[in-house]
Order: sequence, then C-alpha cells, then structure tokens
Amino acid sequence: MALLTILKYPDPRLHTVAKPVAVVDDRVRSIVRQLADTMYDAPGIGLAATQCDIHERIVVVDVSETMNELRVFINPEIVQASLDSKRWEEGCLSVPGVFDEVERPDRVTVRALDEFGQSFTVEADGLLAVCLQHELDHLNGRVFVQHLSRLKQTRIRGKLLKAERELV
Repeated sequence: MALLTILKYPDPRLHTVAKPVAVVDDRVRSIVRQLADTMYDAPGIGLAATQCDIHERIVVVDVSETMNELRVFINPEIVQASLDSKRWEEGCLSVPGVFDEVERPDRVTVRALDEFGQSFTVEADGLLAVCLQHELDHLNGRVFVQHLSRLKQTRIRGKLLKAERELV
C-alpha cells in the first residue's frame, strides 16, 4: 500500500474542518488502510485523515504496546467528557520533534462507526482518551500546539519553518 504524505505544521490545510463520511465503502476502507500503514511507518499511535490532506472524519489509533491493535473511528464524536482533567505530554506526526504538556479531560466517551459502517461507543481513559481527543482536534482543524501559549506556538512555528528551509 502506498504511504500518504503527512502535512507539517504550520501548513494551513491542517486547519481545515473535516466533513462527515456519507457512506462507509471500499473507498473509505482504502483510506483507512493507507492511514494505518502511514501511522505505523511514521511511527505514531494515531493519525487523522486531515493530517494527510484528506478532509473526511476518519481516524486510526493504536495505543497498544505491540502496535497490533488498530482501532478505526469514522465520524467520531465525543459524547461525554469527564470534568476532571490531566496533563499529558503530547507529540504529533505533523509537528515533528515537538513535545509539550496539554491538559485534557481524563476520560471521554466517543461514538463512531467502524470500517464496516457499524456504530459503536468506547469509554476511554489514559493514553487512549488523550489520543482520541488529539486526533478529533485534527478533524476539527486544530493542532495540539494551539493548546499552548502564544509564545510557545511562535517558537515552534519558527523552529519548524527554519528546519524546512534548511532542507531546501
């Protein structure tokens, strides 16, 4: 399977709000496979279609130790979030080499469709909860650095733009 290109922050396409998937069909399953291959190759624990310039509400996640428990979320939505929150260090395949703490609800309930169009609900805590919130942010056009201070955002943008210029 061909790997997809992961957009890098501050690419403006990362701020596109993804559209719902109308029908879960072979085309969507093909996107899921490409996202999964790209995520595992990167390597990462989650990838939203938006990060690959596909602006549909599709997310793949694998937070297992062995990286062999792929979870697919199509049209995911958070239906409940805990009032208590926790700070986690996050990174992102679209923001390479940058890690910082973000405060998010400790537990979330997410409703979605699987790769066969079947509806399911998952109650998540810990790393899975953080990963799902992070990836759903992408579908809503938001990158994790937007949870940080303006100063940190400016420094990160400058660092990544400088690294990009040095590659040319």
